[in-house]
Amino acid sequence: MSRIGKQPITVPGDVKVQITGGKVTVEGKKGKLEFAHHPNIIVKFDASAKSIAVTRPDDERLNRALHGLTRSLIANMVEGVTKGYEKKLKIEGLGYTAKLDKKAIVLTVGYANAIKLEPPEGVTVEIADKDGTVIVVKGADKQKVGQFAAEIRASRKPEPYKGKGIRYDNETIRRKEGKSFASGG
Repeated sequence: MSRIGKQPITVPGDVKVQITGGKVTVEGKKGKLEFAHHPNIIVKFDASAKSIAVTRPDDERLNRALHGLTRSLIANMVEGVTKGYEKKLKIEGLGYTAKLDKKAIVLTVGYANAIKLEPPEGVTVEIADKDGTVIVVKGADKQKVGQFAAEIRASRKPEPYKGKGIRYDNETIRRKEGKSFASGG
């Protein structure tokens, strides 16, 4: 039996859960999320115990794989509508900055033109400091927040020699030593 899949998901009191026709809808103070699970997996909501149980019909390989996955995705939805998710990114480099243009983020990261990225539905972007070097991506959907943060990082990945570029807040960049010129000859 799956260690993660067999654990019930506890639902806080202010979260509404609805399961109809293979679709799980979770609504809380941070937003509303929907997820269509695989037809082999059985998802039940116990309103009296305020918990969601995920079960599988048999120990077939596909069902074993989907069991823990479905439970994790639903648990992430419940956490997302209550607490929300956020990713912090730092910009390093001389003249490298980020600005907000309405909802979009405009990155000036050493290219001839500025890069303008539009966040997806349900994701917000903030500039956390006055220099424009700390970006905070927030939202209820863990997948969308992580994907948009990865797109921002991909616009200028950190390079290993000077460390210039966009990196995650907790990411460490392995630095390389540059060429050393030996005097000789």
